[in-house]
Amino acid sequence: MTQPAVSPRPDRLAAIAAGEVVPAVVHPELAGEAAVLEVDKFSLWYGAKRVLYDIDLAIPKGRVTALIGPSGCGKSTLLRGVNRMNDLIDGVRTTGDMRLAGDSIYGRGVDVIELRRRMGMVFQKSNPFPMSIRDNVTYALQINGERNRTVLESVCRRALEGAALWDEVHDRLGESGLGLSGGQQQRLCIARAIAAEPEVLLMDEPCSALDPIATSRVEELILALRGEYTVLIVTHNMQQASRVSDFTAFMYLGQVVEYGPTARLFTNPRLRETEDYITGRFG
Repeated sequence: MTQPAVSPRPDRLAAIAAGEVVPAVVHPELAGEAAVLEVDKFSLWYGAKRVLYDIDLAIPKGRVTALIGPSGCGKSTLLRGVNRMNDLIDGVRTTGDMRLAGDSIYGRGVDVIELRRRMGMVFQKSNPFPMSIRDNVTYALQINGERNRTVLESVCRRALEGAALWDEVHDRLGESGLGLSGGQQQRLCIARAIAAEPEVLLMDEPCSALDPIATSRVEELILALRGEYTVLIVTHNMQQASRVSDFTAFMYLGQVVEYGPTARLFTNPRLRETEDYITGRFG
């Protein structure tokens, strides 16, 4: 029999809203997973405004982890913190650290360009470059000096096959990526992201601008990438999180409230607050 969600702290969300740092409830299943990305007491400010509060999060290797929560809760900010895209915003300050395969992301002397090469990033709106499909996929390799046509062609095919796009575009690789449909453009961006075989693939609401059919294709792709890649995805769509992710973290006002296996979180969460959000009682 399914046990009702319980909350050891009924005022948990009120305490978070008041600025108190409340430890997340982390399900024991996470302890058995090897983490490729570790977030350690990470906080972030935009000027005087604090956006993230002492976040601890371990992202399992080869799994899909979803970040869910109300708009403005810090999901995308946390995601962009992983590849330090927030550094591009004036007035950003951070404390704590993140580690990728044990290597500090925020330590002194970190080569941010090299760090970003170890990650792939897929944005909310597809952003293919104004160049051929082939060059879109192999762009990162080319700017790193790869000129061997055989290597580039091999990488292009492998990435497009990995993005479930090869069969649709293999006979027009020289055409502009801007001529593809919206869903195809997003899969092209995923192909570009995985071409360099990243350690982590970051996705910031990758389906929010797509129609249901294109969304379904991208979700199928995410499921196919599981195991070969570690995927961290931000989504406002809880049904999508339940369909594609292995683990889910529920965030609220810059803090992780509950983190556990997706199936458990959606059917038998430990906290009443999580259940209330998932069932639409607030947010």
